[in-house]
Amino acid sequence: MRTHRILPALALVLLCNSIGLRAGEQKRAGDSILHQTFNLGAPRSAQAQSFEMETRVISYAPDGKRVNTDVLKLGLKCAPARGTGKDGDEYTCTKFTLQLAGGTEVAVPALANWTYVFKNTATGLDEKGQVFGIDHARFEKLVDANGQAIPTDKAYYVYNAFIDFHGFCNAFAEPTQGGKGIQDLTRLGQKIVHAAAFTEPPVNLGSGIEKGSTFKNGEVTLELKGLSVVDGAVCALVAFDSGQSSFQMLMKPMPSMEVRAVGASHYKGDIHLDLATRWVRKVTMDELVVAESAVSNMPNKFNTVIERNTLIRNLTPPTTE
Repeated sequence: MRTHRILPALALVLLCNSIGLRAGEQKRAGDSILHQTFNLGAPRSAQAQSFEMETRVISYAPDGKRVNTDVLKLGLKCAPARGTGKDGDEYTCTKFTLQLAGGTEVAVPALANWTYVFKNTATGLDEKGQVFGIDHARFEKLVDANGQAIPTDKAYYVYNAFIDFHGFCNAFAEPTQGGKGIQDLTRLGQKIVHAAAFTEPPVNLGSGIEKGSTFKNGEVTLELKGLSVVDGAVCALVAFDSGQSSFQMLMKPMPSMEVRAVGASHYKGDIHLDLATRWVRKVTMDELVVAESAVSNMPNKFNTVIERNTLIRNLTPPTTE
């Protein structure tokens, strides 16, 4: 009889030991994943990519009330240089729409099917001094699909959508040619000061925003925060932070009017980088902008507070390439 009472107890001990072993194995497996090294600067796959991007620009009144919201939507397709043999990735704008102050969404015809070649240069500028090689002429005297002229500040939002896209998806998400970049993030929890820190790129655009207009980055950092899964693809989760950034803009909305705006900006967000293809699968960004503007022949200055929220999604089906 005693033997029968001992056997269940022995079985319980063996079961507990088995569970303990499995828990220990799981812990070791978890530790292995969390302490592994990553190569985030590896070459991207040659597969064509398709993206959509939405930016919401929210204006605030001095009392904190939201005045209005502008929504910009951009569609881009990319034919990688590895697949085409060209000297840069070829991007085609499949759509660009504006919805200003809650109005009707309207297309921007000048950008429909516009194709350009993106080259990730060491300085971020092309031979004309244009950031990321984005052609300024394309954004000169923009009109919407209804033939209405797009105001200078809104036209800059349109242009800046392309700058943001390549800033997050290329400048931050691809290896740098000088200084530290995403290639230097090899372990979870690691943080680096990016090569873009304290740089001051030009932001002039056409005849509306004059030369001398610049944006000065603060201490730009990248941090490998962890791992994520987006659309079934395992991704590295990389946080970016601009630090204390500032800007000055010299605008001429009409021949008889000059506007000088100075202010501060702080943008930050997350990049989800596909570990199989090294293409960006998702980006989220939030920015707070505070500015003071002086208008020629007007005694008082004007203060503005703007919040920008951006979401970029990769529409390309995940691959194991």
